[in-house]
Amino acid sequence: MYNVGIAYLLWFVSGFGALGFHRFYLGKIPSGILWACTGGLAMIGSIYDFLTLPGQVQEANIRNALYNNMGRMQNVRGPRGNWRYVNDGESHVVREKESVERIILKLAKENKGILTASEVALGANIPIEEAKKDLDALVSKGFAELRVRKSGTLVYTLPEMMDSDEPLEDF
Repeated sequence: MYNVGIAYLLWFVSGFGALGFHRFYLGKIPSGILWACTGGLAMIGSIYDFLTLPGQVQEANIRNALYNNMGRMQNVRGPRGNWRYVNDGESHVVREKESVERIILKLAKENKGILTASEVALGANIPIEEAKKDLDALVSKGFAELRVRKSGTLVYTLPEMMDSDEPLEDF
């Protein structure tokens, strides 16, 4: 963690900010080089830094904390398909991801109401076992049916999205 006192000390030691030591300390290497080459932008930048140094230290601490925590993030499947990361025992929502059920419905619409577990696994980026479990859940709720093609392939159908009654056998 960066310290405001150290930042002001480096500002003072570097010729009232003219050499930009405080900027190097806060990880602002390009502007530190610019400060060193131009005398703190003819001391105008140095005066600006003197007035805003506490905010710059806070910003550097936030940037440093985010950078350090990135390695500890994990994606975890949460309820309704939300993706979360777990960091130091706390759970934080990073972004919403489309639910598997919604992906199944989109795929069913694209495939005229007929799906396989492998198609869902590919479309939802989940393991086949999980896709089969999600499809079986739709069957148990009565939204889908498990059928067999003439070739013997197991397929899941969503009758309201089917165009015609393709030759399938009940299973």
